[in-house]
Amino acid sequence: MSGTGPILELRNVSMHFGGIRAVENVSFQVEPGEVVGIIGPNGSGKTTLINCITGFLKPTRGKVLFHGRDITGMPAHKVAQLGITRTFQIMRPYHSLPAYKNLVVPLCSPRARRTGGWRGGGRHGDRDTVALDILEELGFERDSRVPYQAAGTLPTGYLKRLELGRCLALNPEVLICDEVFSGLSASEIASLVPLIRRINEQGLTILMIEHRLRELFQVARRVVALSYGEKITEGPPEEVTAHPKVREAYLGSEEEGC
Repeated sequence: MSGTGPILELRNVSMHFGGIRAVENVSFQVEPGEVVGIIGPNGSGKTTLINCITGFLKPTRGKVLFHGRDITGMPAHKVAQLGITRTFQIMRPYHSLPAYKNLVVPLCSPRARRTGGWRGGGRHGDRDTVALDILEELGFERDSRVPYQAAGTLPTGYLKRLELGRCLALNPEVLICDEVFSGLSASEIASLVPLIRRINEQGLTILMIEHRLRELFQVARRVVALSYGEKITEGPPEEVTAHPKVREAYLGSEEEGC
């Protein structure tokens, strides 16, 4: 798709579960090439909002637009084929398949075939080779046994990168990361931050849900803050974290661990 304007736009998106208002009238835009963070305490509606964007939930009301096209309520697989992919906080690999074969599956998708593969590679060759190329760029040692291990046997650090690899194999335009730093050691996070920067520099728009604010602010130039399902504010990280309602709702209880 082409054209000007935001690549992703939310207009008054709300998601109610009976009498529970998980998300209420949330609106914001994401420009092509941006890295935007979504922050807020547990229960603030972050993952519910992402589920509304990616088709895992149909919003109670409001609209989700991709390149100006209304995709509200579109099934998740169709959203992915349009070019919006997401990682999961609880990783969902094909446990019995070798790690690299987890990428071969999305490389066989109509989108990957149609678009010619991940924009970061410009690679040629069979799908096994392309899958190994992507994993190598994500920190898998190509000559080690790790890419060939069953995905279910990999430690968390590799599984997080595998999640990213499966998304990249679809050659997305928007990558949504749900708590990509959670469960990782300080050294694993330190190596993941420049990797996310590099992916963004290769043209990918990124939306990140994250509790690790210090690391998030190394890659995100704009942040949307939620509390009780509503947007408090948005803007540069230093402005958002200085907002009184943000400090009260989020930082006041968590800043020691951030």
